[in-house]
Amino acid sequence: MTVNRRFLLVRRPAGEPVEEDFALVEAPVPSPSAGGIVVRNHFASLDPAQRGWMDDAPSYMPPIRLGDPVRATTVGVVHASDNPDFHEGQWVMGLNALEDYSVAAPGGFTMPIDVAAVASPSNYLSALGAVGLTAYFGLLEVARPQPGETLLVSGAAGAVGSAVGQLGKIAGCRVVGIAGGAEKCRRLIENYGFDAAVDYKGKDHAALVAAIAEAAPDGANVVFENVGGPVLEAEVFNLALHARVVLCGLISEYNAPEKLGLRNLWQVLTRRATVHGFLIADYAHRFAEGGAQMAQWLGEGRLRADEDVQEGLENAYAAFMRLFSGANTGKLVLKIA
Repeated sequence: MTVNRRFLLVRRPAGEPVEEDFALVEAPVPSPSAGGIVVRNHFASLDPAQRGWMDDAPSYMPPIRLGDPVRATTVGVVHASDNPDFHEGQWVMGLNALEDYSVAAPGGFTMPIDVAAVASPSNYLSALGAVGLTAYFGLLEVARPQPGETLLVSGAAGAVGSAVGQLGKIAGCRVVGIAGGAEKCRRLIENYGFDAAVDYKGKDHAALVAAIAEAAPDGANVVFENVGGPVLEAEVFNLALHARVVLCGLISEYNAPEKLGLRNLWQVLTRRATVHGFLIADYAHRFAEGGAQMAQWLGEGRLRADEDVQEGLENAYAAFMRLFSGANTGKLVLKIA
C-alpha cells in the first residue's frame, strides 16, 4: 500500500456513538521514529473499553485526542525498523490504533509473537491476548474460586465472559451465566460447558432476581461482572455469604449519559461481600505466564475461544457497534490486512 488509512475520532460521542463521530482518512505511510518501528496492522481488537477512551473524562488511560486514530490492540508485521530488537517481517502485538500502519515507539507495549504456535494470528487478541488474560487473572488470581463454589458470570456469552465460565469449570466451580437471548444461553451450555444460563431479556428486576435464584439457589460465591446496571442490581440480591465480586466491566452504562452505578449496596453489606475493581494492566508483568497456561488448555481442548472476525478498516464503525447491539458471536476482531 502507498497510503495509510486511519480511523479517526473527530467528535466525542454523546451517548451511543454515531458514524459522524469518526472519519476514515488517508495519510502517507509513516517512517519509524528513532529506535522505533512501523507495524503493518493485520488484525485489531474491538473492545468495550474503547468507548470509555473516547470520553474526555478521567480514567486509567488518557482519552483519545480528537483527530487521532482510535486506540486499539493490534497484531501485525514489522514494516520498517530502527530498532535492533525488531526486524522487518516479524510478527508483533502492541497497543496501536485502527489504521493500516502504526508507529511504535521504543519502550512501549509492542512485543514479538509466535504465529506458528496458533491457528490464526488473531488468537493473540482473544484467548492469548487481553481477553483471555483478563479472564485468567481476574478469576484465578483475584476471585480465587474454590471447588464446589458457585460462579455467576454476566455478559457470559461475550469473549471475556465465556472464557471466565470455562476457567471456572476447570477450577471445579458450578458456573451460571447471564446472557441476552435464547441462542446465547444455548451456546453457554452447549459450547462452553456452563451448568445453567439465565436470559435477562424481557425480565423486570423481580423476575431477574428470581431467575438467578433458581439457577443459583445457594447464592453466588463469586460474581464476575461485565455488564452492570439492572443485571448487577439483580445479582447482588443473590450473593452468598462473603461473596467476592470482580468488577471487570460495566458495558450497559458505557453509552449512558448518566452513570447510575449500584443502587442497592445494602445487599453487599448484609452478605459481607467484597467488590474488587480489576484491570488487566496490573498483571502485565505476568502475561507470559498466563498466556502459556491458556495455550496449554487450548491445546488440550479444555478451552474454546470463538472469534467474530469482521473485515475491512472501512467497516470499523459498523463492526465496533456490534459490541453494543449484542450481535457479536465471540471475540470481536477487525481484519485490516
